[in-house]
Amino acid sequence: MNLLLIIAGLIVLVIGGEFLVRASVALSFKMKISKLVIGMTVVSFATSAPELLVSLKAALDGVSDIALGNVIGSNIANIGLVLGITAIISPLTVDKEFYKLNWPMLMFMSFALYFFLKNDKLLSFSEGLILFAVLIIFLVLLIRDSRKKTKLVLADEVDDALSLTSNFKIMVWLIIGAIGLFYGSEWLVDGAKGLAKSIGVSDYAISVTVIAIGTSVPELAASVIAALKREKALSLGNLIGSNIFNIASVLGLTAIIKPIEVNAPVILSTNIFWMIGFSALLIPLVFLGTRFEIGRRKGLLLFIAYLIFISLTFV
Repeated sequence: MNLLLIIAGLIVLVIGGEFLVRASVALSFKMKISKLVIGMTVVSFATSAPELLVSLKAALDGVSDIALGNVIGSNIANIGLVLGITAIISPLTVDKEFYKLNWPMLMFMSFALYFFLKNDKLLSFSEGLILFAVLIIFLVLLIRDSRKKTKLVLADEVDDALSLTSNFKIMVWLIIGAIGLFYGSEWLVDGAKGLAKSIGVSDYAISVTVIAIGTSVPELAASVIAALKREKALSLGNLIGSNIFNIASVLGLTAIIKPIEVNAPVILSTNIFWMIGFSALLIPLVFLGTRFEIGRRKGLLLFIAYLIFISLTFV
């Protein structure tokens, strides 16, 4: 029953998230916001909504380890699982500019999260506010940089057809999205707590594996399908951007609403270093061997590292 709750929660979350993204983009077009800004802000915030609702629900329920595990596990899965499998199927060309702003910001956010949690085993209101404020500054810099170079970074994710959406349809999509996100997060967190209790592992272990993989499945599926079709499979910049949003937006906003406590010692002793390690590994992978390419061997290395992480989580 708990597993069914988790699966149902994930499905409803994905559906709710998709409707929210479409409604948000359509509404942004109505407000005359540029496609570039929509791609960099609206789409990014909307796609983080499922993770945000799960973390917020977990924090409010007093199981803050699920809130942390959701983000830490998702960041690890994005690199080890999504990037690893996609690169195994089709080598990934890396934009030379990815390490100039996105990657340093990801490392900064990762270390900031570690020091905030290590300090007093709590991500407080003020610390959440700092993370979120830095994210806003980062987005402003990113938009300015992109406008200077006249490159529509992330804007290719924006569907132009949504500009023709009626107000009634936008309202219906927003309602469906809100209902899906609310009930999906409820079922997912309740199922995770029940499953952890029934098999005798911690809430955190379930969140950093089952929930994290579940929330990464849509991105993985889309990337794998694109790679098999030899289309533009995956942007490393988008992937890093997703990880930045997970820390700064999901945990930042959650901590602003309800401070997040560290209850599982493994978070600070082991798993947060896995997250930092996977992020740090991207630079040598980009420069060693074939430069600015993450090919099959590098993808296999990431995937094997991810399998090791998963197996150690349950040991």
